[in-house]
Amino acid sequence: MTPERLALHTYTNRPWNIHECLENYARRGLGGVSIWRETIAGEDLKVVRKHLQDSKLKPISLVRGGFFTGPTKAARDAALETNRQALRECEALGLPMMVMVCGATPGQTPAENLDQIAEGLAALLPDAVNAGVRLALEPLHPVYAPDRSAVCTMKAANDLCDRLHHPNVGVALDVYHVWWDADLPAETRRCAAAKRLFAYHICDYKNPVEHPLLDRGIPGEGVIPLRYIHDLVMGTGFDGLVEVEIFSRRWWGENQHRYLDEILSSCARIYA
Repeated sequence: MTPERLALHTYTNRPWNIHECLENYARRGLGGVSIWRETIAGEDLKVVRKHLQDSKLKPISLVRGGFFTGPTKAARDAALETNRQALRECEALGLPMMVMVCGATPGQTPAENLDQIAEGLAALLPDAVNAGVRLALEPLHPVYAPDRSAVCTMKAANDLCDRLHHPNVGVALDVYHVWWDADLPAETRRCAAAKRLFAYHICDYKNPVEHPLLDRGIPGEGVIPLRYIHDLVMGTGFDGLVEVEIFSRRWWGENQHRYLDEILSSCARIYA
């Protein structure tokens, strides 16, 4: 896969600030970028937007919104306002999509969490439509079910999209979270047939893994059948950029230019 078919999530290169990310991604000929809120914290968004436009990188998404669940209405209302602020940032940067990590609250049943997620998304949708922003629900690996997301499979994400039934709501498929699911082929095709496969993220799942969140692998470092899933996604007609999203304490401690070299060479090899 050539660099112009790839987009990088700025959190992949966590040691770099937003301007270093944009400068280095553009210099390497990457096709696009997804911007993490942590990377733009405290930045002048007008300046960032101008740099993004000048870079010629395709703006993909803001990462992330969500976390709609909570034990009280006050907590859920506060979460909704946080999401509205994220939408304002998304709009200010000219990003057309926001990735949603939907949330889960310990002590609540999965059904209770899913109901609160649906209510939060429904309440946020008018703001998203006004901002011209699509919401991409990202299913997370079940290891995150207790406190990060009750949406753990493509089926759960598809069902939630059916429940909301709105063209601004779709799915971000991240191989790290869904590679293990035997229903992935059918649910990916179901998602694409409904025109809601909004995004496709890649990395690798290491075995053994040292940390469930911060030890993702560069493609080829783990056990995910990456080419199989890639062919599945592309076979649905998906034509968006392939987004690299890696959280790695090991690689964050390395020279970030060398790290980017490793990412690009592994993607060229695996997705040739």
